[in-house]
Amino acid sequence: MLEIERKFLILSDIYKLEAFKKTRVVQGFLNTHKERTVRIRIKGKQAFITVKGISNKEGTTRLEWEKEIPVLEAEMLLKLCEPNLIEKTRFEIKIENHIFEVDEFYSENEGLTIAEIELTSENETFKKPSWLGREVTGDVRYYNSQLSKRPYRNWGI
Repeated sequence: MLEIERKFLILSDIYKLEAFKKTRVVQGFLNTHKERTVRIRIKGKQAFITVKGISNKEGTTRLEWEKEIPVLEAEMLLKLCEPNLIEKTRFEIKIENHIFEVDEFYSENEGLTIAEIELTSENETFKKPSWLGREVTGDVRYYNSQLSKRPYRNWGI
């Protein structure tokens, strides 16, 4: 139930050529409190409700609980979510023993692309592909819950 992940910006779209899977994702937040978030997500033909706790100081680790729910229920719950749904395409790329999930955002977050990697420990090493850029782990602006409140398009304002 602990999620250990690191986030990075992307240098190029070469990851698209390496992806073994591409999925459309729509998600919203029923709650974006800083100590907990409740997310509704439709990922392809599946849907989930997820509760995440507050991150540790480094932003790498937090409690995560997730359950699959019927897509129809998720569609109804998305209508109850806070403003600004997150829309993105997720590309999955296998690099050695790890899967990088690269999210290409649309709508209010157009122009933002972030890679995430889930790890089994905070000190776990992994191979960094050439398209991986600056690390943004722990920068709350890049949390999806915060992108729904303050979209990337508005960062220059």
